[in-house]
Amino acid sequence: MDATTAPHLIPPEMLQYGEDNHIFEMMQNMLEQVLIHQPEDPITFMINHLRRNNDSVPKVVILGPPASGKTTIAMWLCKHLNSNLITKENLLEKEFSQMAKEAKRHYEIYKRIPNSMLISLVQERLNEDDCLRRGWILDGIPERREQVLMIQTVGLAPRHVIVLNAPDTVLIERNMGKRIDPDTGEIYHTTFDWPPEPEIQNRLIEPEGISEIETAKRLLEYHRNIIRILPSYPKILKTISADQPCVDVFYQALTYVQTGHRCNAPFTPKVLLCGPLGSGKSLQAALLAQRYGLVDICCGQLLKEAVAAKSSLGELIQPFFEKRMTVPDSIITKALAERLSQQDCIQKGWVLHGFPRDLDQARILTSMGYSPNRVFFLNVPLDSILERMTLRRTDPVTGERFHLMYKPPPTIEVQARLLQNPRDSEEHIRLQTDLFYRNCGDLEQYYERAITVNGDQDPYTVFEYIESGIINPLPKKVT
Repeated sequence: MDATTAPHLIPPEMLQYGEDNHIFEMMQNMLEQVLIHQPEDPITFMINHLRRNNDSVPKVVILGPPASGKTTIAMWLCKHLNSNLITKENLLEKEFSQMAKEAKRHYEIYKRIPNSMLISLVQERLNEDDCLRRGWILDGIPERREQVLMIQTVGLAPRHVIVLNAPDTVLIERNMGKRIDPDTGEIYHTTFDWPPEPEIQNRLIEPEGISEIETAKRLLEYHRNIIRILPSYPKILKTISADQPCVDVFYQALTYVQTGHRCNAPFTPKVLLCGPLGSGKSLQAALLAQRYGLVDICCGQLLKEAVAAKSSLGELIQPFFEKRMTVPDSIITKALAERLSQQDCIQKGWVLHGFPRDLDQARILTSMGYSPNRVFFLNVPLDSILERMTLRRTDPVTGERFHLMYKPPPTIEVQARLLQNPRDSEEHIRLQTDLFYRNCGDLEQYYERAITVNGDQDPYTVFEYIESGIINPLPKKVT
């Protein structure tokens, strides 16, 4: 396309198709692999890469100090994601590998493996078919910065790096309580995970190197190395506190590794906020408009502006306002199409709220060519909606708005003259909320990739959830 003709009126179907099928990420990953491996026949290499279809498999590194629980978390992630666990121990025990035999022999003599030998073992393992198909989780590797640089040099790039942290005192206490079942290799703890069976209790043994002094030495070495490793992974790093129940750590880790990173693909946000009256749609739209420069389009406000401007469309709308009747969909969609087709909406993107309210309106919006690429449902219980809406009041003298609970009037005199908008009555709120939730199921089904957000919390917390849903790619469809 000729750059001098920008901005280009690219059909929305193009970008939607690209995002739905992750075309941009696919091309980016393929280009990375071509440049890393530099094959003699790049065309054949790219075809084989696409056939392998493994761009979304887990590629995770889990780091953490001794006794932080990284091996347990890595094992649980592998089981949940059907992936491969890679540890220094299972690399050394690898059958039919001459390199693994040499590394094991070296480790038995010197109690350490040379960096180059360890990374060669990792590279050999990660290039095997099961790792290519199902991905991998590296437990405790890399251990130092030199290993990070070697991993990068051979083209092994993790997508997610998780670092577990906990106070040293907690880690020392954990490590000193460790016990191992010599028959099964299972790890137990004298305080947190003691087996109920007496026969297992009797055969547990204390592993080597878990005394307070030895643990403190290992922690010192870890802290010395980790501060040089972390700067190598600035955009894919997630730090999780290990000083909490193991299940909580696991779910935080799982949520992170299942989240895609933002792609460099062109993206113009077209956001739809759905929710009942009082769910905070207007506030969230204003925050998004302020943060990302989106055009804030409130359907009701759009109709009022058309009437105020005395436009031809406004003249059609005014009789319905005067009679307090619902404006027909045909007029609403005409107003929306006029606004969404303007240049600021095309260039900056938009955030729409107040429409559609039912399945028919959603279909009309799509048929007009204005499909949102992010849809959020703000879920708020009726009790919270009533609390938010029925306690609102307006001062007829100053026009200032108050809330009897969150922003009470300053004096008794002001309170005495406050008025309630008839639309804030409990009866009206219940009716509108019931109407929204009756249509909500159809809308959620229609926008099958919509994101549901708990709107019954601090508005800035809600905004963070919405923001993460916009800047991160949508999850791939499971087939």
